[in-house]
Amino acid sequence: MAIIEILLPKMGESVAEATIIKFLVDAGANVEADQAVVEIATDKVDSEVPAPEDGVLVEWL
Repeated sequence: MAIIEILLPKMGESVAEATIIKFLVDAGANVEADQAVVEIATDKVDSEVPAPEDGVLVEWL
């Protein structure tokens, strides 16, 4: 099975960092493509980061 990284989406040039607010899925859970897996916040907006494809969330780093 290939390991796929879940990356932060591009948030705009003025956004330099984001803070993880909440993990929405536990390690070891099955996820589907586009399922929200983590909630993040920036100085401008809060948003959810989706899984890029179906699979198992192996671990949070």
